[in-house]
Amino acid sequence: MLWVGTAGEMEEELVGRAGLLLETISGGGVHGVGLRQLARNGPRLMQGWRQARRIVRRFGPDVALLTGGYTNIPVALAAWERRVPLLIFLPDIEPGLAIRTLSHLAQVVACTAEASRSFLPPQKVKVTGYPVRPGLVPGGGRAAACRFFELKPDLRILLVFGGSRGARTINTSVMEILPQLLTDYQMIHISGHLDWEVVAERACQLPADMRIRYRPFAYLHEEMGQALQAADLVVARAGAATLGEFPAFGLPAVLVPYPFAWRYQKVNADYMASAGAAVRLNDELMEAELLPTVQRLMNDPAKLESMRQAALSLNRPRAARQISDLLASLARSDRL
Repeated sequence: MLWVGTAGEMEEELVGRAGLLLETISGGGVHGVGLRQLARNGPRLMQGWRQARRIVRRFGPDVALLTGGYTNIPVALAAWERRVPLLIFLPDIEPGLAIRTLSHLAQVVACTAEASRSFLPPQKVKVTGYPVRPGLVPGGGRAAACRFFELKPDLRILLVFGGSRGARTINTSVMEILPQLLTDYQMIHISGHLDWEVVAERACQLPADMRIRYRPFAYLHEEMGQALQAADLVVARAGAATLGEFPAFGLPAVLVPYPFAWRYQKVNADYMASAGAAVRLNDELMEAELLPTVQRLMNDPAKLESMRQAALSLNRPRAARQISDLLASLARSDRL
């Protein structure tokens, strides 16, 4: 297996941690960027295509898996030129420009949810669900996860996070209402590295009776499954992983779409909300609405249980196996 990505991104660390080969190419976005940035990114994409052609020729793949983003375009074109079968996995509900374009070259488009079918060539769509990494789902249940974080299982736990770097609006809003939250609930707060110093300093200023209920972290990886297992409710962005991870744990969610991610996160949040598994809270309303929204949900056991069941109904635990089976089938097929 060979991962082709972009230099300087977080994927370099994650791919290396997974023990995979990594090569990087040049590139840049073309959708939603200004004319000046577009003028710079065009030549980078051409350079990336030349680099991808050399990589594909040297590595000689039997099949290519694409997941969207500008890096996929030169790689997909280089693979298509050599008649390598292409499988796209669409993690979000709505595809971006890259996946919409490349779907016409791919043999199969695997999707997280049935709701994606209307955006793509319907004859190519296979609904597999979102693959959740095996190490994320721990054994032992909620009680073991509470012991891991030294929290009480009989007091509700709120999980707050905004991705690997963090979400400033979420962190800022939570810091403003931290005493009110910790009066009634326990909290696991994954701030991201962006705001970690501010969050750590605020934690030190809390009274002892509140500090014992608060577990702040800059980042969790191996321990993330324990955090999801312990929580009764999560406040998070609405990136693609939420479509797989929250259903896998039956975790009710307050989803705050990142306002500068085009429509993707809003569509993801609306999908979860329409299923009854989440509540969407717009970024600009966080300061006023976060506390009453959390209190309304956390103080209503019947509502939380209804959301938990709705989330579980969206879970597709065999997603990774289905995608790997599709890849294996394409790799065995005759080149087109």
